[in-house]
Amino acid sequence: MKNHHLFSQPHQPFFVLAFVNAILSMFIFMLIFKGLVASEILTLNYHAYSFIFLMFTPAFLAFLFTTFPRFSATEPIKKDHYLLIFRAFLGGSILFQVGTLFSTLLFTLGMLLTFVAHLGAGYILYNIYQTSKMTEKEDQAWILIAMLFGLLSHIIFIISVWLPTLHTFAIEIAIYLYLFILIFTVAQRMIPFFSHAPIEKHRERLKVIIGLLGLHVLLEMIQNNSSFLVDFLLAYLIGKELYRWKLPFPNPNPLLWILHIALYWIPLAFTIEGVTNIITLSSGTNFLSIGIHALTLGFFLTVLIGFGTRVTLGHSGNMMHADRLTTTLFYWTQVVVFIRILTSLAAANSWNFVVFFDLSITVWVVLFALWGNRFFPVLIFGKKLINK
Repeated sequence: MKNHHLFSQPHQPFFVLAFVNAILSMFIFMLIFKGLVASEILTLNYHAYSFIFLMFTPAFLAFLFTTFPRFSATEPIKKDHYLLIFRAFLGGSILFQVGTLFSTLLFTLGMLLTFVAHLGAGYILYNIYQTSKMTEKEDQAWILIAMLFGLLSHIIFIISVWLPTLHTFAIEIAIYLYLFILIFTVAQRMIPFFSHAPIEKHRERLKVIIGLLGLHVLLEMIQNNSSFLVDFLLAYLIGKELYRWKLPFPNPNPLLWILHIALYWIPLAFTIEGVTNIITLSSGTNFLSIGIHALTLGFFLTVLIGFGTRVTLGHSGNMMHADRLTTTLFYWTQVVVFIRILTSLAAANSWNFVVFFDLSITVWVVLFALWGNRFFPVLIFGKKLINK
């Protein structure tokens, strides 16, 4: 099995695991949320943990395990090393998902094993950073800092099983100091490069942005929804930074415009967060984390689908071309984002929430099922695609 095509490159098994978890986690979340199955784990704890550490983390490790050595001018990661991490993530995923339905002990063991996998992945990246002879390693350093925040949030998530009051703290760190810093660091390096629009990094502005992200987390810990001024400032600074990049948008190439759209969701998401925080503070309206979902789906998910498709095509000998189906999937990612935003608005305005909730589940599952149907044969068996 070790020599199966699926394991021939580090991105392949991690993408497959992440996308399977994307469907399975949403289905189990729906069952728990609707009360169709009994579970001892908190519904929101399951929802956040499963998507942060069972979907987004393996998915972006798929990209990092491929590109981080190239960033650092070192040898590729050995197969034995990345397969060890993959097996731990796979085992942790199985224990967590099964344990969510049947056993507190199993899902706790699943979280612990997933944490070990996460720690091992961070150690591999740190070793690459240490052995690299490059003099300029700022991007790699920020990625490692993000991984440290990810491990911290992972620990807090595990503790929050027994101390639920820590749950929100874990989410805030994971979203804003782990995933955002990690993904934005990669995006600001790779998307201008893919777009043939190289940029000179504004190092000081990046440091200010990261500092504001930390302030956002701190304010939310002191008082929910109190970070609106910081959110507006983040929207302004990041929007100004993206404008400075002068990316060629609109762009006729779907493999590029999907990544550009992902970036433009960032200032929009922080603006939405700021506005809804003010409304919630003044009226008590519950928007069901609309700002976080605008960021995680608009930016994280859209980048994931864009990068995942690009890496899958580029490392399989297929044409670097988005055919009609792939382009449709890119548009569909935006349907997923908008439906989830409408779901929050439905909750806030007493519309028919159940209809929007079910619709948000459906469009999510359709996205990952169609992407898997198109690209799993490439990842698992090395299939050559016929573009249509």
